[in-house]
Amino acid sequence: MMAAIDHLPFIVGSYAAAFVVIAALVAWVTIDFRAQRRALADLEMHGLTRRSAGGPAQRSIEGAKEKA
Repeated sequence: MMAAIDHLPFIVGSYAAAFVVIAALVAWVTIDFRAQRRALADLEMHGLTRRSAGGPAQRSIEGAKEKA
């Protein structure tokens, strides 16, 4: 039991470091997601749409495929 107590600072430090790294990654992904969502909304506000939205461009492509 005494040997485990000798390593306790290393073990606690390792868990703390892992927690900090994971928390930083989660924060980074969350911040980037919000920035990308704002950028996408800005583009859509200026008239650009996503291909996955199924807007007029998507319908014209599907129409061209049907004619071919």
